[in-house]
Amino acid sequence: MKLDGKVALVTGSSQGIGQAIAVKLASEGAKIVIDYRSHPEGAEETLRQVNEIGSQCHLSKDHAPEGYTVKADLGDVEQVRALVNAAIQHFGHLDILVNNAGMERHAPFWEVREADYDAVLNVNLKGAFFAAQALTQHLIETERPGKIINISSVHEELPFPNFAPYCLSKGGMKMMARDLAVELGPYGITINNVAPGAIETPINTKLLNDAEKLGALLQNIPLNRLGKSEDIATLVAFLASDEANYITGSTFVVDGGLLWNYHEQ
Repeated sequence: MKLDGKVALVTGSSQGIGQAIAVKLASEGAKIVIDYRSHPEGAEETLRQVNEIGSQCHLSKDHAPEGYTVKADLGDVEQVRALVNAAIQHFGHLDILVNNAGMERHAPFWEVREADYDAVLNVNLKGAFFAAQALTQHLIETERPGKIINISSVHEELPFPNFAPYCLSKGGMKMMARDLAVELGPYGITINNVAPGAIETPINTKLLNDAEKLGALLQNIPLNRLGKSEDIATLVAFLASDEANYITGSTFVVDGGLLWNYHEQ
């Protein structure tokens, strides 16, 4: 397995894309720190799946995948730092950070409230920034290489009317990866973004049940389907592995062709 002996922290891993990433990294041999804010039952399900993989592995207990759950709000920097420290304390070290936690708020630009702007930017960008900082401090202190993988969005490139703060946060994440790639490269730390398009997750349940809106969206996707969480998780596992050691500062779009084919209806 590609990630034997590695420890990975996946933020927002109680459901959807984050849960799929946690399970996939475990299937490649990593020990997983599962972060959640408001879905403890989802975190327990992720933990169950991760530990089930560990119990089926033909590895010693010290090397078999296992999970550890931590509650933390990524919008609070002190909780972010405590989350990273908890991961290090529990497993002894941390190698991989997947900044997956994210949120969005719908409103026309001229009606966006300061509280909603702050909520989105704090979780999507500020939390990711300081989680990466905390991991970096640990890696430099212990003189070890590491991987930072941000789950961005096609909206780091593509305008999304009525979701301005979300687009700003993902645009910032794009530059964060580019800047930190230069700054952290000499320490053997890579950072990349994975930018999903329309993915079939619980957050899109309303869309999935609206045949008219779903049909209009599918017209914009050359592959004519929504993505699966596993489509994202597979790429994250590659970027987290030694096979991707020479890749940094890049965004990898996983959208079925949506970005270059999108047009307003």
